[in-house]
Amino acid sequence: MAQPGFWDNQDKAQQITSQLSALKSVVEPVEELTREVDDLAELFELAAEEADEEELSQLEDDVEVLTQRCERIELQGLLSRPEDMRNCFVSIHAGAGGTESCDWANMLLRMYTRFFDANRFKYEELDITPGEEAGIRSITLRVMGPFAFGKLSCEVGVHRLVRISPFDSQSRRHTSFAAVDCIPEFDEDIAIEINEDDLRIDTYRAGGAGGQHVNKVSSAVRITHLPTGVVVQCQNERSQHKNKAQAMKVLKSRLYMLEQQKRDAAVAKLYGDKGEIAWGNQIRSYVMQPYQMVKDHRTEHQTGNVEAVMDGDLDGFIESYLRHRAKAGLKEA
Repeated sequence: MAQPGFWDNQDKAQQITSQLSALKSVVEPVEELTREVDDLAELFELAAEEADEEELSQLEDDVEVLTQRCERIELQGLLSRPEDMRNCFVSIHAGAGGTESCDWANMLLRMYTRFFDANRFKYEELDITPGEEAGIRSITLRVMGPFAFGKLSCEVGVHRLVRISPFDSQSRRHTSFAAVDCIPEFDEDIAIEINEDDLRIDTYRAGGAGGQHVNKVSSAVRITHLPTGVVVQCQNERSQHKNKAQAMKVLKSRLYMLEQQKRDAAVAKLYGDKGEIAWGNQIRSYVMQPYQMVKDHRTEHQTGNVEAVMDGDLDGFIESYLRHRAKAGLKEA
């Protein structure tokens, strides 16, 4: 970064500074904890020599605090896959349930944006399809921050909601489903080739708010990779060229992950298999009536504080799944 001309290429410079930030988030907490452990060890020796009971009691409290911090660093160590540090693309798709599911997808969007804010992740909307009556049918976001993919890959799967429907005049209980998907973002020089003849590129007018230019000009881009059937689209930029470039970036990431799945079963698990967005495939249930509980069916981790979860408090679920995944990896090894 100290080299002359470092900032001449803004995109490359941004990639390097993001990598630096991610590496610092790994190294600095360990170095800080190591220094504090050494300091506590010296204080303990002095307190023991002087038989200072009050100081020894305080040191016990300090050790407990350091133990908790050490556990958090241990959790960070579970995010050790090469992809875990990367930015990512997160998609939410409404499933079985009509308007209810579209509203549920919108609730999940709010939950995740709260989580992004709490973790200081930056995010931007790439594409959105509003629901017919309420909520959203689907949305794709680009999420940027240290270990964004590592953490959000734990959320891949079908999420189930049980509640009294605000759209039902008879106030009956409804079950809704939505699927969350997550893929890592790769650099421009990603090792995958795409034949232009394999692509169908469609342009269309972007929907929603955005001014006269967005709504009157066909700036939105949809790319279909014919051999695999993978479809990506982007409409957040004013320029059709920029939308196409962003869509190609997402397409390359998706195709790369597909290739990895073919070659490596472990990476196939990393990507996840959502299955049908309906009953029996959910990874997590959010029950609001007749009782309140959020339960992850993969790890059995649960909480009765539904409101906190919907406000983005997902750390407990992510931590439990990372530990579950690590144990599963050890068993397979």
